[in-house]
Amino acid sequence: MFSKIFPKLHSEGYKFIVIAVVLTIILYSFSSFLGLIGLVLSVWVYYFFRDPERIIINDNNYLVSPADGEVIKVEEVDGPKEFGLENKRFNKISIFMNVFDCHVNRSPCKGKIEEILYKPGKFVNASLDKASEDNERNYYKIKDVHENEIIVVQIAGLIARRIVCESNKNQELSQGERIGMIRFGSRADVYYENYQPLVKVGQKAISGETLLAKK
Repeated sequence: MFSKIFPKLHSEGYKFIVIAVVLTIILYSFSSFLGLIGLVLSVWVYYFFRDPERIIINDNNYLVSPADGEVIKVEEVDGPKEFGLENKRFNKISIFMNVFDCHVNRSPCKGKIEEILYKPGKFVNASLDKASEDNERNYYKIKDVHENEIIVVQIAGLIARRIVCESNKNQELSQGERIGMIRFGSRADVYYENYQPLVKVGQKAISGETLLAKK
């Protein structure tokens, strides 16, 4: 019960919590109303950077969600040109994370990171189609145990200002293992092959737990 009310905090959040608490103290010195606003802000910052444990299926026949949020796209597209895959067809699922969702991202499958590629860009609304090509983003190309290419893309949003990568090239990943996070509103895209989608647009996804696709 305690861990549900006070989930573990991601390491990125500590400095923001300190800033929010100091700001709350300063605001309270002016008025109790401003102090209350600061307190609410501090609570929000804490929960934004929460990093709860998740129950992972650990089944190589499934892909799990890399992010908490709303499924906004389930479609067939060309692969990312950043990896030279624009002439290869992939299924793609896009998940939009609002500022109240947990922003810790996880690997959808067990496998090895073959490549990580960072691309600078803009900060338009992450729910828009052009965010996949225009916004700041970080790509992970993962080879799963079936030798399929699974690509996860962290995409910065309208107010997101930092993509945090916590993984390395050639790293062996477990299904649902943490790979990074995005600060303050964003999106995650998953490109995959040889799996059938299990989710639909409008569905709520839970990172590491929601089953996105089945072999």
